[in-house]
Amino acid sequence: MTYRIERLNSLLRQEISDLIQRQVKDPRLGTFVSVTAVEISSDLKFAKVYVSRLGTETEKKETLQALASAAGFIRHELGNRMQARRIPELSFRLDETIEKADHVLRLIDRISEEEKAKP
Repeated sequence: MTYRIERLNSLLRQEISDLIQRQVKDPRLGTFVSVTAVEISSDLKFAKVYVSRLGTETEKKETLQALASAAGFIRHELGNRMQARRIPELSFRLDETIEKADHVLRLIDRISEEEKAKP
């Protein structure tokens, strides 16, 4: 990945996160939605936005639906904030790495406790 794309990924992640926290007023978003990563295509036309939200599967689906509904608004606001010729189309995806890491840590803790319990 080129330095330019990496820099644009980082800038988009910060701006989208700020917009979601401060501008998007959808009750389906809940209180804590975190933008974990942004991946822009090499032609700069499309961007995958990975978000994380703690909660039930239903709440996560509602969050993705709310973000999909707000994608046009977010893209418009990005156009106002950024000095770019073209703002990519946004596609929101659920990032479950935090939950997977938590699951692995719990498994390791359980194995560690079982090892300590053995005589």
